[in-house]
Amino acid sequence: MRSHLLSHNAAVPAILKQRFVRMLAAFLSGAGLFLIVFTLTPFYRMADTGVVETNTGNVVNQIGYLGLAVIFGAALFAIVDKRVLVRMASPTWILVFAIAFVSCLQSWDPVGSARGLLLGLVALVIVASVLVLPRSEHDFAQAAANAILMLLLINYAALLVAPNLAIHTAAEGEPWHAGSWRGHLTHKNVAAPIFSVLCMFGIYCWRSGLRFRGLIITLLCANFVLHTASKTTIGFLPIAIGLVALGRTFGRPYLMITLHLFATGLLLALTLGTIWSHQLLSITTALVSDPTFTGRDDIWRFALNHLGDRLWLGYGQAGFWQSPVISRLEPDFEAVWDVRGIVTAHNAYLDAVLLYGLPGGLTIIYLLMIKPLFDYAKAFRHHQNRRLADLFVMIVIFLTYIGLLESLFLNRADPLWLLLAMAILGLGLLASLPLRAASRQ
Repeated sequence: MRSHLLSHNAAVPAILKQRFVRMLAAFLSGAGLFLIVFTLTPFYRMADTGVVETNTGNVVNQIGYLGLAVIFGAALFAIVDKRVLVRMASPTWILVFAIAFVSCLQSWDPVGSARGLLLGLVALVIVASVLVLPRSEHDFAQAAANAILMLLLINYAALLVAPNLAIHTAAEGEPWHAGSWRGHLTHKNVAAPIFSVLCMFGIYCWRSGLRFRGLIITLLCANFVLHTASKTTIGFLPIAIGLVALGRTFGRPYLMITLHLFATGLLLALTLGTIWSHQLLSITTALVSDPTFTGRDDIWRFALNHLGDRLWLGYGQAGFWQSPVISRLEPDFEAVWDVRGIVTAHNAYLDAVLLYGLPGGLTIIYLLMIKPLFDYAKAFRHHQNRRLADLFVMIVIFLTYIGLLESLFLNRADPLWLLLAMAILGLGLLASLPLRAASRQ
């Protein structure tokens, strides 16, 4: 009787320890998602001159993300099964970063380019922690819901108490954006896709049994996206949700993949394709009010004119835009935008080829945008993986379309890139592990 009592008493601390570890893991997962989206420099606005003050932000990011990586890295090694950690270091990510780091040799500032890539690599530690720290899918959904509700509370409060920080004004150099919501982010074109992804999280939370929180997140995020007045994002969001819903309804993941690839090709033709074809330009003009996509066609044309100079090796990571070759050019007064101040091509796929060369760029596009679709098909075979896989593939599909108008890949600690990386990494894990095995570790 006494020995049984002793064994029972010894089990109590072990149970309490397990509960504490589970609560800590869920808290860190939610905190990681919050930090990815909120960034370390929230409400960072443009100066009156229209130039973003980036130096301070870079220092904050370098120190802040390094410190966070140490904290989250320690939690990963203490809580997560080492087999799961090994699986996260997949050939996909090794090859992507190998191409990017080798490309730094082509950059006009190899050390600076490599430093930026290292920051992005460090930020991925937080991304991995969000995914694998929770001990169950329910814990992941709870952590995500709480983090997003906190983000929404801060942003909607800012709209009321500090609208000059959360809403574009006419004094910022882009008066046509006045009145558009941007929240804690720098621009409405960044806020719109990010809150769209959070809207998808709301749908996932609702499907996971968190009905009230999921509904609130979905509605508030959708309302935020509408108030950004980003027409393309507002159009892409229901397409991504609808494609995944269609594939799930019929139980045919490859049907969804086929339709998505067809839609991607069509959208590519109606955006970048208008540079070459007058017929495509005529179709785009008939479909949208601004067939130049706010002057992006001038940027694309400029990039394509310089692509042939380094078609095979590229200009290297961060080696083209704002390089001395570009900044010393004479201004083109006929163009809508001055390319000397542009930081990306506003097209992820054009930038990939421009920076990494044709072989490297196409490889990165395949690994980051095509392969995850087939990972989804593999994950779909495990019934318990489907709900979470639906969320991640929805994010990949949506950001595939956003990539036609914005640059996404390997963009340091940019929240849009980190959310895409989270979806890609999540699909890779779900394709190789049933959720029970992946989430209990």
